[in-house]
Amino acid sequence: MTSSSQASRAVPNLAFRRLRGQRSPGEFAAAVRKAAREIGEQVSCDARYIGRVEAGEIRCPNYAYERVFLHMFPGLALEDLGFTARERVRGRGAGAPAARQLEQAHPFCPFDSTTPCTSFSDIDEESDVLRRAFMTSGSATVAAVSLGLGTMPAQRRVGEAEVSAVESAVRRIRLLDDRHGADGLYRQAAQPLRAAYALLDAGTATRRSTADRLHAGAGELAISVGWLAHDSGRCDDARSHYAEALATARVAGDPALEAHAFCNTSFLARDAGRHREAVRSAQAGQRAAHRLSSPRLLCLLAMREAGGWAGLADRTACEQAMARAHTLFDRGPSDADPEWMSFFGEPEREALEAQCWAALGEWARAARHARRATVLQDHRFTRNLALYRAELAMDLAHAGAPDEAAAAGHQVLDLLDEVQSSRIQTMLSDTARVLLPQRRTGGVSGFLDRHAGALRRT
Repeated sequence: MTSSSQASRAVPNLAFRRLRGQRSPGEFAAAVRKAAREIGEQVSCDARYIGRVEAGEIRCPNYAYERVFLHMFPGLALEDLGFTARERVRGRGAGAPAARQLEQAHPFCPFDSTTPCTSFSDIDEESDVLRRAFMTSGSATVAAVSLGLGTMPAQRRVGEAEVSAVESAVRRIRLLDDRHGADGLYRQAAQPLRAAYALLDAGTATRRSTADRLHAGAGELAISVGWLAHDSGRCDDARSHYAEALATARVAGDPALEAHAFCNTSFLARDAGRHREAVRSAQAGQRAAHRLSSPRLLCLLAMREAGGWAGLADRTACEQAMARAHTLFDRGPSDADPEWMSFFGEPEREALEAQCWAALGEWARAARHARRATVLQDHRFTRNLALYRAELAMDLAHAGAPDEAAAAGHQVLDLLDEVQSSRIQTMLSDTARVLLPQRRTGGVSGFLDRHAGALRRT
């Protein structure tokens, strides 16, 4: 849902405004943070968040804010605070309490099994319940026992239920990352990964197709967990998970999984400054992908190669790789496009091109592509929207447009309650560092103060 359609149906929360009383939004936000600390919660509340609540943009707060508000105003319910009941916001019947539905969740599933993986809430704030359900979904031992590994002989048969559970875990982890970023998810995601590889070690599949799906699912899960490690700054862990996925792909003879593993390895190498490895991994991924029929996959791998060449300051090779990527992208989607590539459309391609021009020092050109990425991006994918805006802020700061950079930085800060990503926070800190000498320019001071406040609260 677009921000304009959200605004058109927002109803001001007058009850919450009355509870604020004579305090300013900033003073009230400080009181919210203090109340959170009293009960061991952590929220990044500021005046803008209070403004969004009072404007009716937030129909129901996430669970962390709910606990804080109910602590601040004992005896009142969410409805008394002017919010909409959670079951109405989430589209559930009153006879299906959220707690009961969470209890029914499969141990592999990051959120409750009654919510389709393809659905998105019509509000940003409530989706914290999905993350919390994942975080409390049980240990690897619980997951294994639920699949029979704790009670069945070592040579048990692995069937549809086990394989489907692994595949479901992959999809749901990706969905949570799209919404929230990796910080806070990584260690919990490692639990179903261990259980998935326990299935590979402990069981024999009922048929070859089941075994192939299990290998592919475990490998994709390793890549998903590797990406969470990558995005949360645990590069050594990420490299280990990607290597595990690549080994699984080689054992299973799975070119699609191999291409995916090389794609992520290339991305990680670029972020770690190993640009030659980034190029070679992307090229290896393209060799694997040529056995498939997915121009979009080849396009993404060509952009990964371009990023490596840009890091090596080889402008000619970078432009050649980007030209190949454009040609491949223009061929359109294909039925052979891997499921994990659902994130890769024009916004992501524009963002990757922005990264290439930034690495080559062409900041204004990078900013143009980053801006296109932010305009084109579906607002449901909160993490990527925050990432593209962070890229834009950084490019504008380096390009000598401080006011525009500060405005883009504010937009990123608006999303940090929902998105936890060390990569995004690092980019925002880089932007603040570049803007610091221009503190007296326009809106730069406000951004720097707000960013510093956000750092103190983390």
